[in-house]
Amino acid sequence: MSFKILNQEGYARRGILKTRTYEVNTPVFMPVGTYGAVKAVTPDQLKDIGFEIILGNAFHLEQRPGSKIIKDLSGLHNFMNWDRSILTDSGGFQVWSLGKLRKLFSDRVEFKSPLDGKKITMTPADSIQIQLNLNSDILMAFDDCTAYPSNINDTKKSMALTHQWALESKKYFDLHKKDNLLFGIVQGGEYIDLRLKSLNYISSLNFDGIAIGGLSVGEPREKKSEILKSLAPVLPNDIPHYVMGVGTPEELVEGVRYGIDMFDCVIPTRNGRNGYIYTDTGIVKVRNSIHKSSDKPISDTCECYACKNYSIGYIHHLDRCNEMLASTLMTICNLWHFHKLMKDIRNSIEKNKFEDFVEYFYDMRSLKKPNL
Repeated sequence: MSFKILNQEGYARRGILKTRTYEVNTPVFMPVGTYGAVKAVTPDQLKDIGFEIILGNAFHLEQRPGSKIIKDLSGLHNFMNWDRSILTDSGGFQVWSLGKLRKLFSDRVEFKSPLDGKKITMTPADSIQIQLNLNSDILMAFDDCTAYPSNINDTKKSMALTHQWALESKKYFDLHKKDNLLFGIVQGGEYIDLRLKSLNYISSLNFDGIAIGGLSVGEPREKKSEILKSLAPVLPNDIPHYVMGVGTPEELVEGVRYGIDMFDCVIPTRNGRNGYIYTDTGIVKVRNSIHKSSDKPISDTCECYACKNYSIGYIHHLDRCNEMLASTLMTICNLWHFHKLMKDIRNSIEKNKFEDFVEYFYDMRSLKKPNL
C-alpha cells in the first residue's frame, strides 16, 4: 500500500490510496454492498459512474453464503465480478445493530443468527480470518461499536474492549496477511477525552489506516461535528482517515473539512430506492404527484444515465407501478451525485479552492456554511 497526499488545504487532503487491486482517489465515498452487491445496480454501472472502491460486510457474508465458499471461488472480487478495491466491515457494527441478538464477552461475541436463530461466535481472530477468506483489499479490526447514548462508565468499558480486540486483530493479521491492509477503529462514544485517548492508543498499533467508529448510531449532527473537530489536529498525517457509516452530502463536506479521506453509507442507495434523490440544490421527492406529468429530468444539472435518458415523470410512473427499473434509475442518480460531489471536492482541494467550494455548496442549498 501507499498513501500519498497530493495537496492539503487546512485539514482537507487530496490524496491517492493504492491498494494491491486498484488506485483510489481521496477523499472518496464508498457505496455499500453488504452481501457482495450494491443494491439495484451492477458492478459495471458502478464503474461507469466512476467508483474505485466499494464496501462489503464480513458478518453477513459469513452467514450467506459463507466466507470459505467465497474463498474457494477465488475471493470476493471474483465472486462478484468487481476488479477494483474492496473494504470489508469487521462485524463490529453488528455488535451494536444486533444488540438484542448477542451476548458480549471479553474475548468474543455470541450472536443469535438473524436468519435461523443459530448461535454464531465471533472473536477478533475469527473476524480477521473471515475477511482474509474474502480477500478484501482493506480489512477492519473487530470492535465494539458503542451505543448512543451511553454513560461514561459503559463507554469506558466498550472502549477498553475495542482496544483489546484491536490488538488481537492486529496480531492475527500480522501472522496471516498477504498484501491486504488493516485499519484500526477509534471509539469513545460522545466523550472527547475518551475519543482522544482511543485515537492515541489505536495510532500506537501502527495500522494502515485510522477509522472513526460510532458516529452513525443516533447521535445528533452537532455531536459528530464536535468529535471530528477535536480529532482533526491529532489524526496521524501519513495514513488514511475513515469515518464509518457517514453520511449525507453535508456530512461528507464537513468531514473533509476535518481531514477525513474515506466515507461509506447506505443513504444514497436506500434513499434512492425510496424516491429521495440528492441534487445540487437539495432533495427531490420523485413520488410527489407534482412530477406525474413532467417531461424534465430529475435534475437539469445531472449527467447520470437516468437524467440523460428518462424524465422524472417516467421514473415516477415506474416507481408507482413497483417496477424494479425505478430503483435502479434512482439509485444510479444518487450514486452519480455522491461521486460527482467527491470529485468536485478533490478538484477544489487541488486548486486550493476548497473553502470556496464549501461556500458554493451551502449557497446552492440555501444553507448557512458552518464554522470550523
